[in-house]
Amino acid sequence: MSGLKNSPFGKRLRAAQQDHDEDTPRRSKTRATPLFGVAPPPGSTPSLDSRPNTSSSSGGPESPVEIPRVARDYGDRFVPSRDAGDMRTSYHLMDEGGPSTPSKNRIIPSESDALKEQANAIFTSLLHTEVTPPSPRRPISPTRPAPIASGSAVPPSTPTRRRLFAYHSPARSNPGTPTRRLDTPTDEAYSMSPVRAESRHLLESPRRQLRSVCKTPYRVLDAPDLADDFYLNLVDWSSTNVLGVGLGSCVYLWTAHNAAVSKLCDLAEDTISSVSWVQKGAETSPQGTTLAVGTLTGRLHIYDASTLQLQRTYHSAHAQRIGALAWNAHVLSSGSRDRSVHHRDVREATTRPFKRCTGHRQEVCGLKWSGDGGGAGGAGGAGVQSSNLASGGNDNKVCIWDLRGSRRAGLSGRATGASTSAGATSGEDPGDAPLWKFHEHTAAVKALAWDPHVNGVLATGGGTQDKHIRFWNTINGSMLSELDTGSQVCNLIWSLTSHELVSTHGFSSTTAQNQICIWKYPTLNMVASLTGHTNRVLYLAMSPDGETIVTGAGDETLRFWNAFPKREKERGGAGGGSSRLDYGKLIR
Repeated sequence: MSGLKNSPFGKRLRAAQQDHDEDTPRRSKTRATPLFGVAPPPGSTPSLDSRPNTSSSSGGPESPVEIPRVARDYGDRFVPSRDAGDMRTSYHLMDEGGPSTPSKNRIIPSESDALKEQANAIFTSLLHTEVTPPSPRRPISPTRPAPIASGSAVPPSTPTRRRLFAYHSPARSNPGTPTRRLDTPTDEAYSMSPVRAESRHLLESPRRQLRSVCKTPYRVLDAPDLADDFYLNLVDWSSTNVLGVGLGSCVYLWTAHNAAVSKLCDLAEDTISSVSWVQKGAETSPQGTTLAVGTLTGRLHIYDASTLQLQRTYHSAHAQRIGALAWNAHVLSSGSRDRSVHHRDVREATTRPFKRCTGHRQEVCGLKWSGDGGGAGGAGGAGVQSSNLASGGNDNKVCIWDLRGSRRAGLSGRATGASTSAGATSGEDPGDAPLWKFHEHTAAVKALAWDPHVNGVLATGGGTQDKHIRFWNTINGSMLSELDTGSQVCNLIWSLTSHELVSTHGFSSTTAQNQICIWKYPTLNMVASLTGHTNRVLYLAMSPDGETIVTGAGDETLRFWNAFPKREKERGGAGGGSSRLDYGKLIR
């Protein structure tokens, strides 16, 4: 023990004991408790949420009092003591509310700064090049020669007697070793740059030009009586660059190239609930000037916008309001609050639909045909047979329909099943059952968009209780990915010039509300967030050139945004054509 007593540790221990003995008389007046620090005055009850303090009788300011240290006898080992610890202090080190629970606050994606991301990527590459440069190539280790015959080993041999130390010229010993030429002007010895040649090449190489999105609309139009109803579709942009808008009982046409406004119709006894333009090149309207109008009473009107004339009326198209319309060549599909989807051939004189689909249990609020032959390239019945229809309803379901008939018999082993049509009649074929039925959404599905660049990819958006955008592979019925936006998804539309997706939002659980978001696919990074509407952005349409989007909201305004760059010309010199992002073209 004498060694420990005279060691530096023993000296410090004795010094600390002397300091404690000197402080003990001065603190003898303060009585301490092992749990709560300072003892309370007589007749009072100590509080668990109060801090250790002393207060004078005159009501002066509180002053902290230190807890006295307890004298202990130490042996040859140092054992820390926790008796003097404050339990309340240790307790407050934990999170409030006791045991930690998973946070209910979801991580909402925010707008990415493309310039900052590019600069960070360049800096990371530069740092990697400077800190960990590639190591020089080392000579290959000699290998033992292969045996002469299979199975026979090389007999051991005695090395020849050689001198241990030998002096040769470097050029003669290894003539293949490159020598450094100091007369080269690009040698690092003459470089004035603080970085290596590889880093200079990285900094001087051209970088990709980043696209900037204007955050303000270039035009704002008043739209009085534009309904603030999530289940309606009142705005659509035709292939002839004419915007159709349903305002109350009237339908107005706005021509983009001259900003002329004309009234198409006025249904004084009814209210407009949906509008939809036919695709350019259809047999019924080669120029794309036919507009279908649905009403709250279930009527369906077809107008020729070029002459402002009514062509046909289906007085009993549905039993309740028609909230969604979609064209596929000469076939007009309508979704209603009566939970059914009707398909009509507008070339026929009959008013009855040739097919009914009843896969939803509540109102059908979204309809979209895929682009496989349904656009300008589709003609006749081929456009119908090469397309699938996606429908979304207030029952939180998404159905995929195929008018050619159900292929479910060959796909019965898939994970996602198809429900049998509830309203099928005896005269209808088995194709009345949906090809796929997706159940993952937890709110009404109005937003539907088919990817024009990749065949069979569908994007769907859920309402207030869901807030998710989900991507589906309709070929095998699987979900590709999902994105929690934190806001009610009202509309979705794909860009024609880039692989990006536009979504409009309403009610939100975050500070940002009523925004228009542009997402990069498939990374699902937010490219830009556009704000300006003061109500839910319920309506969305895109110009035929793919550069401009128009949004409508319950604030009774239409706002035009330059969201995407111009479409690149094809090699042949003609614009348009099929997408260059179609990966199927890369297969030879």
